[in-house]
Amino acid sequence: MIRRPDRLSEAKLSEDDRVLWNLVARTAKPLKGWIAVDIPDIPAEARPTPSQPAQPIANQAGTAKPKTQHVAHALDEPTLDKLSKGRLPIEGRVDLHGLTQDEAYSLLFSFLHRAHAGGIRYVLVITGKGSSSGGDGVLRRAVPAWLSTPAFRPLVSSHDHAARNHGGSGALYIRLRRLRA
Repeated sequence: MIRRPDRLSEAKLSEDDRVLWNLVARTAKPLKGWIAVDIPDIPAEARPTPSQPAQPIANQAGTAKPKTQHVAHALDEPTLDKLSKGRLPIEGRVDLHGLTQDEAYSLLFSFLHRAHAGGIRYVLVITGKGSSSGGDGVLRRAVPAWLSTPAFRPLVSSHDHAARNHGGSGALYIRLRRLRA
């Protein structure tokens, strides 16, 4: 298989191209049976990067309170079963194949932020299984760790590996938190 460098997932987009793409994407009409989701823009300065350190939250006395690392909950068995059998709809998906960690982090954060703002509950994130040389993929290991960072906590309720028909260990089901009124 020959890889074409002009594919959107592999192309390096300038800021002007991203703005143009967002304008075009907003004019797209959903397929029959799908609901359109209003996608708000996220300013570039509001997007965290994987290299940004987490800001400690100070308590009332002004000293930093030591926190234990937050671990995202796994999806419960009935929900996981319904997702794998298609009885619970996966309302969004994003493919992180071929991206660097910084690109994947930015894309994942903006995707989850837009999905959460649109009221979507369940999404599929495809990380890939990694190289064929026997090692685990970098994104396959990194994405679950990112989901438990402070930047993703307001968005992500829980996550778990996808069923085989949705990508198996190379994909994740993510349940997003409900919007607060």
